[in-house]
Amino acid sequence: MLSNYLPVLVFLLVAGGFGALLLVLGFLLGPRRPSVEKLAAYECGFEAFEDSRMKFDVRYYLVAILFILFDLEIAFLFPWAVTLKSIGHLGILSMTLFLAILVVGFIYEWQKGALEWD
Repeated sequence: MLSNYLPVLVFLLVAGGFGALLLVLGFLLGPRRPSVEKLAAYECGFEAFEDSRMKFDVRYYLVAILFILFDLEIAFLFPWAVTLKSIGHLGILSMTLFLAILVVGFIYEWQKGALEWD
C-alpha cells in the first residue's frame, strides 16, 4: 500500500526541496541595499502619524466581514448563470429565493447602520 503513495511522497519532497532551494538562493544571492526609505514603515503613501499598535474601530472589521460575506454570496451566482438554460423553473425559483434572502440581509445591515462610516 505504501508503494501507491511513493510517487506522491517523492513529488512532495522534490517540490519542497526545490522551493526551499530557491528561497535560500534568493536570500544568499539577492542584492542588499538598505536605505532609510526602504526601511521606513509604509502606510498608504504618507508617513505614519500614530502608533502602529493602536486599536482599530470595530466597524472596520465589520465592514470587512460584510464585504467578504456578500462577495462570496455573489460568487454563487456564476454557476447559476452558466447553467441557467438547463436548470429549469425550480432552479430559477431557488435562486430567486437565495437572492431575496441576500437582499433582506443587506437591507437589515443597512438599516442597522453597519455600512455607515463616521
